[in-house]
Amino acid sequence: MHESDHCVNCDRTIERPDQKFCPACGQPTPAHRIDWHFLGHELEHSVLHMDRGILYSLKQLMLRPGHLMRDYIEGRRAHQVKPLLLLMIMAAATVFLAKYFLEGDILGSAMSVGGADAANANAGKSLDAIRMADASAAVRHWMNQNYAATTLLLLPLEAAVFKLAFRRVGNLNYPEWLVIATFLTVQTFVIMAFVIPFQRTFPQAQLLGFSLALAYSVFSLTQFFKGYPRWKAVLRSLLGLGIFMLISPVLGLVLAAVVFAMRIGG
Repeated sequence: MHESDHCVNCDRTIERPDQKFCPACGQPTPAHRIDWHFLGHELEHSVLHMDRGILYSLKQLMLRPGHLMRDYIEGRRAHQVKPLLLLMIMAAATVFLAKYFLEGDILGSAMSVGGADAANANAGKSLDAIRMADASAAVRHWMNQNYAATTLLLLPLEAAVFKLAFRRVGNLNYPEWLVIATFLTVQTFVIMAFVIPFQRTFPQAQLLGFSLALAYSVFSLTQFFKGYPRWKAVLRSLLGLGIFMLISPVLGLVLAAVVFAMRIGG
């Protein structure tokens, strides 16, 4: 029997020549050699198809976000790209655009950890102020350099505050809220990707993009909880976003304080 009559992944016998997938492990049969035709086919099916793949998932996430998240949570995932993969792709795209247009300063005016500007203003009056300003700058630099990692670290917090805000609504567990938070973060990255090229010439673009991302999150969650009173969904969404926006800077302050203490100790 020829090698092509066996699955290259698990070595199970392929009984019919028209069988396209191994019944044991799901490996496509036969396994095609990687060449230009194969790469073009993968690009077309994984990225460019508008009824599945990356562009499809991004399109649905921006046009029908609540329905897409509901479909994913309820198991209708055949045409969707995994949210964590989408997050990594959009985070990489955002970092690339920020490096090109903003010299890597993704956070920009959206983050001022520990009042660094005030510390700089008093730098001549206090050695502690200088150290605090340095610590704040170090935290901001680290978050800019490790933006994808920072985003991943904040996802559990975002999921937790939304689970709290929507307590007893929808009967969603914490891992399901992690998926929803991931989709919402991908939305934010898509909006940032459009905003970043204009931030140099239009400084208010970042604030507009941030406001649009918040509005999109509220719209997405309201659409997700279809059947639940809309005004209640809006209020709960705003509550979750408010808690998240309050706690996130606190974490930045904690990081700055840790760096500050380490520098004093050094």
